[in-house]
Amino acid sequence: MWRLAWPILIGQLANVGMSVVEVAMAGHASAHDLAGVALGVSIWNMVIITLMGIMMSVSPVVAHLVGAREFSQVPHVVRQALWQALGVGLIALLLTNLAGSVFDHLALEAQVRDLAKDFVVITSLALPAFAAYRVLYGYSISLNQTKPVMVIALGALLLNAVVNWLLVFGKLGLPRLGGLGCAWATLACVWFNLLGLLWWMRRASAYRSTWPLDRFEWPHWPQVRSLLHLGLPIGITYFAETSAFSLIALLIAKFGSTEMAAHQIALNFSSLVFMLPLSVGLALLTRVGQALGAGEAHAARFRAWVGVGVALGSAVLSATGMAVFNAQIAAAYTSDGAVARAAAQLLFLAALFQLSDATQVATSCAIRGYKVTRAPMLIQLTAFWVFSLPLGYALGLAPAWLPWAPAQPMAARGFWIALVVGLTVAALGLSALLRFVARQHLPAAQQLSISEPA
Repeated sequence: MWRLAWPILIGQLANVGMSVVEVAMAGHASAHDLAGVALGVSIWNMVIITLMGIMMSVSPVVAHLVGAREFSQVPHVVRQALWQALGVGLIALLLTNLAGSVFDHLALEAQVRDLAKDFVVITSLALPAFAAYRVLYGYSISLNQTKPVMVIALGALLLNAVVNWLLVFGKLGLPRLGGLGCAWATLACVWFNLLGLLWWMRRASAYRSTWPLDRFEWPHWPQVRSLLHLGLPIGITYFAETSAFSLIALLIAKFGSTEMAAHQIALNFSSLVFMLPLSVGLALLTRVGQALGAGEAHAARFRAWVGVGVALGSAVLSATGMAVFNAQIAAAYTSDGAVARAAAQLLFLAALFQLSDATQVATSCAIRGYKVTRAPMLIQLTAFWVFSLPLGYALGLAPAWLPWAPAQPMAARGFWIALVVGLTVAALGLSALLRFVARQHLPAAQQLSISEPA
């Protein structure tokens, strides 16, 4: 599992590193630039992570085929997944531009609002390419080929840093675009990821027997529907979690640029740390899926819980680091003292939910390896939309009509306290579901041998 996971981890860190670079550069440009980028990124993150979930449907399908040694069926599945990516990516492009209009209805400074809207328009052009890239990403990982995605992602990180430096600060005679330069850098890097991975796959022998682009194939609607049947619940699940984070940026806009910038810094660093348990989870999905495809249900169950244990171990380390060095981390993002102090408080709260966050991502990926996607969706929706967001609204905004709300709004801190609660609910629910699903796939005799005592 770790041989699969470590290149995924480096690739994921490189992908999130692009956001780190953008937020840091926007933060050093001005507080207004950071606030505008934070709002634009709140929409961008919700859309791309939802897309990532929908496109994840290709991973368990290909992993099962690889485990069953049915390699001849893989190209057809990938071709249909690419058709799905084109359609879903174009729909996402349109919806993202419509979502950008929400900034017109928020109490924002004009400079911040205009930057956020322009950021959304520019980055939306990358969404079809992003969806196609995630299909190829899942296809590659399911073939146990994780190093290509790592190398391509590192190249994109380097490109992102250079383009941001050139456009945010106006270097080498280029115009100084401030936070808007981050949008153009994002667009360039998404297309670089797609084209770079296609180039690598076309030349590498590991993909030769399953290469999907050796011939043209029209959409096969039963296969596309099957992929959507698996992928849409994952996309909704990812949306439920991401929106709980991203909507905070919209809800706390009334408290000014300092609160929005602090939230973005804490969210950005938390996303960076989250890449380790996520990478373990993605490797886990492949390992569990391949074991099930080979008819080895006991091995799938064993691999699932080993992955959860590894994710928890990583969370202990990240929680300790964030709790001890929260002030230093915040200061690395911004030179604004007020923003740094507010961000340090949020980073301490983020340290509290590391164990829950790692558990919920590892268990959910293992469950998807079983091709079970609807039950995790319901658990995540309950955790974030029934527990986390209502509690965050009460603590963060302290509406007068709510008798048990605090006397004064807690702003971003209130929302982050609620996130701790939501992630804990998700972790407990998904752990119980993984235990149930794994036992259901065991042969009847093994189920009886591990049944609970009376």
